[in-house]
Amino acid sequence: MSERVREGLYHGLLWLVSLVFFAPVFWIMLSSFKTAQQILAVPPILLFRPTFDNYTKLFADPAFEHHFFNSIALSVLAVLIAVTVSFLAAFAFSRFRPAATNFLMFLLLSIRMLPGSAAILPVYLKYVAFGWKDSFVAMTLFYAMFSIPFSVWILKGFIDGVSPRFDETGIVNGASWFGIIARLTLPQVYPGVVAALIFNFIFVWNEFLFNYIIGGINTSNIPVLLATNLSQGGGIDWTFLSSLTTIYILPPILGVYLFQRYLLVGMTFGTVRGEV
Repeated sequence: MSERVREGLYHGLLWLVSLVFFAPVFWIMLSSFKTAQQILAVPPILLFRPTFDNYTKLFADPAFEHHFFNSIALSVLAVLIAVTVSFLAAFAFSRFRPAATNFLMFLLLSIRMLPGSAAILPVYLKYVAFGWKDSFVAMTLFYAMFSIPFSVWILKGFIDGVSPRFDETGIVNGASWFGIIARLTLPQVYPGVVAALIFNFIFVWNEFLFNYIIGGINTSNIPVLLATNLSQGGGIDWTFLSSLTTIYILPPILGVYLFQRYLLVGMTFGTVRGEV
């Protein structure tokens, strides 16, 4: 078998696997343009006249606007806070190497090892005791706290790959540490920062458990809306489910598509040790 044939079979297999995994997403998007009767039809209807009534009904629902805004605001604010704090912490761990750095990094990562269901009760009791339940600020800070450990680990790997000679050159020329971070280090690890932003955005965007338990009317996001409004009239409202899911998955898909170049570089750059 020639090299060209093997390459064609390999790419064909990749396309087949990709299509299999994308099929449920495609089906839910296709269903958002069907009526309830067409969605439940047996055998499935593949050729039909699309309708936008599902989206018209969804956009007219005040609950959608409220929950969608909360999802956007919580995700963007929490991720920006988390990545900013994480970058400064990762720079400190990489350059100043405080005592027991490896142990401290392990403690940070261990926060993410704990299942959410195991932490929800103490977190709930703490938020109730301090009056933070259903607080937008408290919810944002909670998501930022949960995003910081993973971001520190990612960004430290990137910063370790940047030569300390850049710092020394900046100090010799009178630059402050903030100037070194912002003008010398940050541009070189920009793909890593984008990767951390995307990964954490997806985590916060999809989070349900903590938002449902320690949140409330003021802080509910799209996953909570999906769970609480799924049943209508004694059954599942498939038109609501399909249209809301389609809108819900668009921001992460769009973000990954627009920043895929930085995301791929960011996923691999931190694994290579050495100075640049």
